[in-house]
Amino acid sequence: MTDHERKPELSHVDPEGRVRMVDVAEKAVTVREAVARGMIRISAAALKLIRTRALSKGDPLQAARIAGIMAAKRTADLIPLCHPIPLSQVEVDLRPCDDGYEIEARVKTTAQTGVEMEALVAVTMAALTVYDMVKAVDRSMVIGEVRLIKKSGGRSGTFTQG
Repeated sequence: MTDHERKPELSHVDPEGRVRMVDVAEKAVTVREAVARGMIRISAAALKLIRTRALSKGDPLQAARIAGIMAAKRTADLIPLCHPIPLSQVEVDLRPCDDGYEIEARVKTTAQTGVEMEALVAVTMAALTVYDMVKAVDRSMVIGEVRLIKKSGGRSGTFTQG
């Protein structure tokens, strides 16, 4: 029976229904990578200010990159059952779109557990940082579509979503 044919189980819940941190001691140390994406939709007027570097708070894109990297490194402090793991690489990219920015985070480690949560947290914090820096001129921004795009490494292998 393959992993896809097995009944899904909640790994953070014990047989009595109590929440627990998963024991990864017996898992193999492998190279693991995750890519997450999300969007922040911004008004045309606010986008013009960002793209002409006319915001009084400075460049929200650079601040968002740094915030995303920092957030990935602190994921275990934010998500109660995440393991603190050493990250070997965190990249956060904000790509301009007609109505805002697509945010992508790529996180890599060599560890006993994956970095999906770190990538998702990086995207979310990058989007929130843009919101914080632009809210004075646009409170109608929408953050959404945060999702895992790809993960590789570990026992469950590779996952890819478009």
